[in-house]
This record gives sequence, C-alpha cells and structure tokens, in this order.
Amino acid sequence: MGDGPPSIWEWIGRNWDTGRADSIRNLLTDHLTMSLVPIVLALLLALPLGLASIRWRWLYQPTAGFMNIVYALPSLPVFMLLISVTGLSQTTVIIPLTFYGMAVLIPAVVDGIDSVPDHVRQSAVAMGFTPLRRLLQVELPIAVPVVLAGMRVVAVSSISLVSVGALIGQGGLGGLFTRAYQNPFMPPVIVGIVLIVLLALIADGLLVLAQRLLTPWVRARKGQTGRKRKTVQVRARKGTVA
Repeated sequence: MGDGPPSIWEWIGRNWDTGRADSIRNLLTDHLTMSLVPIVLALLLALPLGLASIRWRWLYQPTAGFMNIVYALPSLPVFMLLISVTGLSQTTVIIPLTFYGMAVLIPAVVDGIDSVPDHVRQSAVAMGFTPLRRLLQVELPIAVPVVLAGMRVVAVSSISLVSVGALIGQGGLGGLFTRAYQNPFMPPVIVGIVLIVLLALIADGLLVLAQRLLTPWVRARKGQTGRKRKTVQVRARKGTVA
C-alpha cells in the first residue's frame, strides 16, 4: 500500500465499525433514529389535529398558520434554542423535525378527507355506518394517497435535515461532514451524501409500496382504464382500415 491517502473503500473499511461513537455504523443508526422517530410522531399528532380541524373548521386556519410559522423557522437556531431545555441530545433534533412534519401532514390529512366524494359519504350513511366506522372504513382509506404523498415529503426532508444537527453534535451522518470540514478529506463527505440519499430513496420507495398495498382499488381502476383505452384504440384502427 502506498503512502498516499486511503481510497474511499479503504476509508470505509477502517471506519465502518470502530467501536467509537463516530463510526459510520453508529452514525447511520443515530441518523435513522433521529429521522424515523419524527416521521412517526408527526403522523400520530397530525391525524387527530387534522380530524379536529375537519370537525371544527374554524380551527384549521389558526392551526395551519401556526404550523407554517414553525415550518419557516431555520432548523439550526431552533436546535440551539432547545439546547437549554433538552441539552445536547437526540431529542433536541427530534422535536423540531416532528413539528416540521406536522406542518406538512396536517394539511395533507385535511385535504385527503376533503377529497372523499360526497356521494360516497352519503352512501355510507345510507348503509348505516356510524361516523367512526365511516371514518375508519371509508374516508381514511380514500385519503391514504394524499396523506402518504405528504409522508413522502416529510420522510425525505427529515432524513436530510437531521444532518444539520451535526453542528450541535447530534447530526447522525452529518457528523461525517463536520469531520471533513475540520480535516479536509473527501471520502467522509461522499459517504455521508451517498448514505443520506440512499436512506431517502429507500424511505420514499417503502411509502410508495405502502400506498400500493393500502389502495389496491387504484391499481384496479388504472387497469380498467388501460383496457378501455386499448379497446378504443383497436376500434379506431379497425375503423381506419375499413
């Protein structure tokens, strides 16, 4: 082996699991924790708030306005303000990311429920569905595509924003960027970017898969539309030949 700097693969091999907190494996685990927990918490909090905003329409505008203000706050100053309360811990990163996620998901829940056609609601009422049963079996399933579209935005943004926490010592893979800044060396930057992008792509792909599994009628509808389109095209060609 030469005296020059190690290749990127050599550097990964040396730093993947060193037993220290700054090993790539530990940073990846921390990054997953600090990005996935806010996504779950944001959904759990946004669902009841979104449903409350639908039940009491006057509540939606102030709630959405407040969440938009929160979403506009730069993440780093918020992290620094929370240090006095939560200290240099993962909670300091998780709390703001949860609120950022809620700012996206509350409107998604409201828009998703509002997208349910009135005749579908009326049919459910005519069949004797209680409000709770109608919500769980009719409205929420129809709202799934809109809510999961918001979840995809939240997932990608959370995975990205976690790295900013490295400036307060809690940034997961963002720690690779601060390490490269302190000692200019490109492999940590490349590894950090690649892993963050891969995490975002995997999270987005899982949510797309979840949407396909939770909304099988969408695929069936697309299949029927495709068959009808092909039938029309075949008839048009026959008419042209005739």
